[in-house]
Amino acid sequence: MPQLPDVVLWSIPAFVLLTVLEMVSYRIHPDEDAAGYVAKDAATSITMGLGSLVFDLLWKIPIVAVYAAVYELTPLHLPVLWWTLPLMLLGQDFFYYWSHRGHHMIRLLWACHVVHHSSRNFNLSTALRQPWTTLTVWPFYVPLIACGVHPAALAFCSSVNLVYQFFVHTERVDKLPRPFEYVLNTPSHHRVHHASQGGYLDRNFGGILIVWDRLFGSFAPETERPVFGLTKNIGTYNPLRVATHEYAAIARDVAAAGTWRARFGHVLRGPGWQPVPAPAPVPVPAGGPTAPAAGEQAA
Repeated sequence: MPQLPDVVLWSIPAFVLLTVLEMVSYRIHPDEDAAGYVAKDAATSITMGLGSLVFDLLWKIPIVAVYAAVYELTPLHLPVLWWTLPLMLLGQDFFYYWSHRGHHMIRLLWACHVVHHSSRNFNLSTALRQPWTTLTVWPFYVPLIACGVHPAALAFCSSVNLVYQFFVHTERVDKLPRPFEYVLNTPSHHRVHHASQGGYLDRNFGGILIVWDRLFGSFAPETERPVFGLTKNIGTYNPLRVATHEYAAIARDVAAAGTWRARFGHVLRGPGWQPVPAPAPVPVPAGGPTAPAAGEQAA
């Protein structure tokens, strides 16, 4: 298999340069409707990104072991050629869509992904706010490995997807021409994804392509200005709390639950799920049921 470049490593200078340019653009041309950059928030996002690099190295050990085992067992081995690599990118983007959607629909997975949505600002530094517990992502890509995609090729495709999404985290770019907006994930589409309004929640999960959302009914266009953050914001810049606050909330809910059904619900249902309270018992008069009056028949 040919050596594939480390796309993220080669993109770091561009990340730094473009983030600085965006900061400067807000100083020169402030936007009264956009917060731009808040120093503590941006610092937290950068810290989360650096921490994710460290933790991803740890998670990579068992994940690569599983992928390697699956790749050895499958009879399919796809070569990395000029025409197969775009197909691998397409396949990776398809499974990224389902991974991303799953991380919004299952609370245990959301506890990992919520980190990326925890900023109330939306700028290029927000793209760096990555979780430290990405061990929940790998199962979604096992089908690709089983179809013969080499684990290194999958890593390359995932890096390309990640780098592409850096550029859609901005309010400085308005809607693009219609053909791009129809096919690609754009800043406009991704602003919707990061919004906390009801009509925007759980929409636009695509990584590079937005066509998956159009096909599977999760697309929403940007109409009103998004309000970024969570439906219940955490109000902290502490990286450790940002990384773990939803896991702590799950633990509290599970500890307080009265039934195993509720406990499993708090872990495996959606982030906003709450058990339906049992109906209140009908009060019985102190003297017991009223006896029928004389001349009346009991029902």
